Amino acid sequence: MIRVACLLALAIALPAHAADYPVKPVKWVVPYPPAGTTDVLARIVAQWLSEKMGQPFVVENKPGAGNNIGTESVVNAAPDGYTMLLVNPANGINASLYKTLNFNFIRDIAPVAGLVRTPNVMEITNSLKVTTVQEFIAYCKANPGKLNMASSGSGTSVHLSGELFKSMTGCNMVHVPYKGAGPALIDLIGGQVHVLFDNLPSSVVHIKAGKVRALAVTSEQREPTMPQLPTVGETVPGYEATAWFGIGMPKGTPREIIDKVNAEVNRALADPKMRERLAELGGKSIAGSPEDFGKIIAAETAKWEKVVTSSGAKVE
Repeated sequence: MIRVACLLALAIALPAHAADYPVKPVKWVVPYPPAGTTDVLARIVAQWLSEKMGQPFVVENKPGAGNNIGTESVVNAAPDGYTMLLVNPANGINASLYKTLNFNFIRDIAPVAGLVRTPNVMEITNSLKVTTVQEFIAYCKANPGKLNMASSGSGTSVHLSGELFKSMTGCNMVHVPYKGAGPALIDLIGGQVHVLFDNLPSSVVHIKAGKVRALAVTSEQREPTMPQLPTVGETVPGYEATAWFGIGMPKGTPREIIDKVNAEVNRALADPKMRERLAELGGKSIAGSPEDFGKIIAAETAKWEKVVTSSGAKVE
């Protein structure tokens, strides 16, 4: 009887706990330094969640090892709803890029909510005197191994978008990984590196200010906010790469908490002002259920495994 009473008390307590959630600040781990797309998106959405859910959602930047340090910290966190991960393409890419990891992302992280999908943008330093993708390819082939291709880190969509470009065009470029998009952009602006396939949200301000020169977007269709930019695929048929972002929590987090966060994120993505703000950054909503986001993770993991294999991409 005592055991039955304890089980009944637990069953009653769980929904009550979820109904009260959150009762303290929630840590949102962004596995990159400040100023990159993951950081920008997290801070926009964190402000909404903080205001609507009554507790601070605190962004904590935890870069390193191609985002694996931040991801592993969430995998090992208590599954109580108070630690979240900004999920991004590297989480799908790293499964095949790294020979050994201390976790299995699909097994160990519970999908909570999709946020947005964004194109990457192929941009170059202003000192490089080319203005089109075709001119860039010609220059690269005339100067093999002399161009430095920056990325926000090995295994990111920024890195693999460049590797896909290299494998489809025969361009021989030196990969220079940084610890996030912010440092990579600083060196691109300064001319220390020549090209970057950055997530559009973190680069759009610099493009509009003329600090770097955008050549094309990596999506299948042109970006509505920058319709003058062609797609890479218009020059390199079949080329397509986009970045996607969402929220994950440690496996075992109560479903009631996951559903509560999912519902509030979907409300945010349906808000006209929020949609407009994200659209200005090139972001298109991928709102849906936790299962919908799980399907995106699985599909992207399979897609990038093929790119890693065909391109021969390696972790520096």
